[in-house]
Amino acid sequence: MTSPVKPTPAERDRIAAQEQSKPKPPEGPLVTKDGKITVAQSVVQKIAGIACREVSGVHAMGGGSARAFGAIRERIPGSSGPNVAQGVGVEVGETQAAIDLDIVVEYGVAIADLGQSIQRNVKQSVERMTALEVVEVNVTVDDVYVPSDDDGKSDDSKESRVS
Repeated sequence: MTSPVKPTPAERDRIAAQEQSKPKPPEGPLVTKDGKITVAQSVVQKIAGIACREVSGVHAMGGGSARAFGAIRERIPGSSGPNVAQGVGVEVGETQAAIDLDIVVEYGVAIADLGQSIQRNVKQSVERMTALEVVEVNVTVDDVYVPSDDDGKSDDSKESRVS
């Protein structure tokens, strides 16, 4: 029998360097041996919008003009209903996502606590459903919703302050 020839230390280093320089296929839950899974930006927007609205204390989402346009669109017969992605901005990469949320809070809610709850819920929901790593969730409070004091009374039923 012949014994196998062992490479010299220099040959082992050269072989190791060649192995390291070979491009390795990306690894992770979105890239498999069978192919690549791509998550569209609109999918992440919808998931983030729904997850944000699940948190108690969020009255609405989007800036003033976006909310006004959304209210008009909802009243049009045959429209698709409320846009769950309203007030949600996302950047989606191959393995990561960054999310920006514009919200209206209900009066009396602790905004810092609400923001942290939103960040936690949105991050967990997006990561669980898409396998993307959420690198940041930015929450911008655009307004505070104050319930109306008139309880359905018209302006005519109020007493005049002057005579």
